[in-house]
Amino acid sequence: MAGARAAAAASSAGSSASSGNPPPQEPGLGELLEEFSRTQYRAKECSGTGGSKVERIEKRCLELFGRDYCFSVIPNINGDICGHYPRHIVFLEYESSEKEKDTFESTVQVSKLQDLIHRSKMARCRGRFVCPVILFKGKHICRSATLAGWGELYGRSGYNYFFSGGADDAWADVEDVTEEDCAVRSGDTHLFDKVRGYDIKLLRYLSVKYICDLMVENKKVKFGMNVTSSEKVDKAQRYADFTLLSIPYPGCEFFKEYKDRDYMAEGLIFNWKQDYVDAPLSIPDFLTHSLNIDWSQYQSWDLVQQTQNYLKLLLSLVNSDDDSGLLVHCISGWDRTPLFISLLRLSLWADGLIHTSLKPAEILYLTVAYDWFLFGHMLVDRLSKGEEIFFFCFNFLKHITSEEFSALKTQRRKSLPARDAGFTLEDICMLRRKDRGSTTSLGSDFSLVMESSPGTAGSFTYEAVELVPAGAPTQAAWRKSHSSSPQSVLWNRPQPSEDHLPSHQGLVEARSSSSSSSNHSDNFFRMGSSPLEVPKPRLAALSDRETRLQEVRSAFLAAYSSTVGLRAVAPSPSGAIGGLLEQFARGVGLRGISSNAL
Repeated sequence: MAGARAAAAASSAGSSASSGNPPPQEPGLGELLEEFSRTQYRAKECSGTGGSKVERIEKRCLELFGRDYCFSVIPNINGDICGHYPRHIVFLEYESSEKEKDTFESTVQVSKLQDLIHRSKMARCRGRFVCPVILFKGKHICRSATLAGWGELYGRSGYNYFFSGGADDAWADVEDVTEEDCAVRSGDTHLFDKVRGYDIKLLRYLSVKYICDLMVENKKVKFGMNVTSSEKVDKAQRYADFTLLSIPYPGCEFFKEYKDRDYMAEGLIFNWKQDYVDAPLSIPDFLTHSLNIDWSQYQSWDLVQQTQNYLKLLLSLVNSDDDSGLLVHCISGWDRTPLFISLLRLSLWADGLIHTSLKPAEILYLTVAYDWFLFGHMLVDRLSKGEEIFFFCFNFLKHITSEEFSALKTQRRKSLPARDAGFTLEDICMLRRKDRGSTTSLGSDFSLVMESSPGTAGSFTYEAVELVPAGAPTQAAWRKSHSSSPQSVLWNRPQPSEDHLPSHQGLVEARSSSSSSSNHSDNFFRMGSSPLEVPKPRLAALSDRETRLQEVRSAFLAAYSSTVGLRAVAPSPSGAIGGLLEQFARGVGLRGISSNAL
């Protein structure tokens, strides 16, 4: 079924109104979370009862994508391309109307794209190649693992050679060989040049310009051997034409401390003095000015502020005026990577810019199923170790509800005409409770305005009406010329003071004055002490963005508490020599991770 194309029928649905009742849950969300917490997804192991569940999950994802997009499907039925990528990899082509869905014409040659992916996959750790997952303003937001090091690259190359009867099919000749292919092969025949050359070719095909590396190390070292590398330390500087951003972010192990602190991310600061942490934060200078963030202080940020600031950076990249795509990756691409991919998808959806017809329960299902489950996040393993980065992602939504995370704000400044001085209804809506002051009684005045002035209230979201691209003609309007990449600003690692090191005793849960993490408490209060307690909304007026994100978070907490729940950490297995050898085999990518149930 190579080159299969799909375009599902659309059904528009608006976001449900905010109320005190729990938000409606997506049918099958409970089944999804139960399957997710039972076993790790593997494309070639989808058989039996578990296989029928996976098929329902896959079918639902295709249906939800098809509500707003025309797309092609890259087949990966038996994990032929990647064993822990979806069996039906969605390549979003353009946003669609009802008419366009009936006359869908693909803009890609799936067979050639599949061949390019097949050739480039060995360049990345565990074969997790650059894969587009979000389409915004005609740009592809992609995910992958980091670059494979010589340990994995040569190990996997030899493994493929011996187990394929002496023929490495990744380099099998094809009839259609371009001049660029010949140039790569006739130049330096070194294996790194070959596989990374195809990786770069795939990046260019997807118009990716920005590469955001979340690793805290330059190269991943296991047993004294470099098992992975990264674009920022490529000795031949093959990736010099791309804009590289090193934004180190703690790995999944750090989220054990998040769980141990009763799921409180405020005040939890990563220990940057550890020996293996050698990747400094490095961002091109031209990207640092507009965000008004002091990046030199990144090692003093707690987990909330660090995640907020990195998300602001990613949103500014995808919301820029050029036509360049974005790649986000960590090491394996199944922990930190889905965290930020999921936050990006939900944030843009909350602004009404992508997946415009999906309800909160539907976008929650889509991002859990596609961004986490079908791309191989090992929830079973992470839960057994208490590394709850998956739970952190959706609980974190309460920290990004404010307008400073909105991709609409830049477009509003560009498109809105000048207004008379003084407060308007929208200004009042954007004011937080503590900013209004206790003596003004604007809260009660506002409720009267909403009831007596429906026309004014209806204009509250009028700016968003014409901001959503709708098909190829609109997509073409986003196309502008590329800009050159200025030099980067590099911050070395200052030695943090002892009071900035994480500890479990006496750690002050302080928030920075520049962080917006506190504003969620203005509209929600928690009933009881459990992190899974579904927040009860107050009567204060919320923005559309805040309402939508809070509905997603509430739906997640309700479903998570009834299926997965908060689990105790099981004791770790003994460190026998067999276990060490198994860990080594997995580290160099020769063997997959066990998918045993808890």
